[in-house]
Amino acid sequence: MGRTGTTRRRALMVTGAAAASLLTGCSTEEPEGRRTSGSAPDSGRTEAALRRRLAAVSGALRDQYDAVIAQHPTLAGQLAPLRAAVGEHVTALGGAARVAPPVPVPSDAPGAVKALAAAERRTSDTHVAALLDAEPELARLLASVAAAGAAHAYLLTKGGGR
Repeated sequence: MGRTGTTRRRALMVTGAAAASLLTGCSTEEPEGRRTSGSAPDSGRTEAALRRRLAAVSGALRDQYDAVIAQHPTLAGQLAPLRAAVGEHVTALGGAARVAPPVPVPSDAPGAVKALAAAERRTSDTHVAALLDAEPELARLLASVAAAGAAHAYLLTKGGGR
């Protein structure tokens, strides 16, 4: 008998398709009322501030992965690839130092993984919301990072075989 239900491959394909549809919505034409990259001297500063804010959001997620792995070392093998990807997102967005004290980690491993999945969804939602304020190049990056976060949340909840 074949597998039924959602597979990891299907989830990643759907996430990729969603990211692709977001990317096709990005164009080089600016909507009316929106500043183009050369229309204001502070547009570079605005984008830099947006990148710093989003890098901090991803940095907090990276720090949460570190806290969970420290408290539940048995999860390190499962979480290390996802944590590494989040670290790359932080770097791509401009880097972020340790943001804040880590959030409390649930004492049970399944609860800690569930909390990470929720944090991935919140981070992904934050990146999607920022698409409206981002220049096209940053918007493409944010769409990719948000899609990866959605895939991570799926893998942490349903894709891990639990």
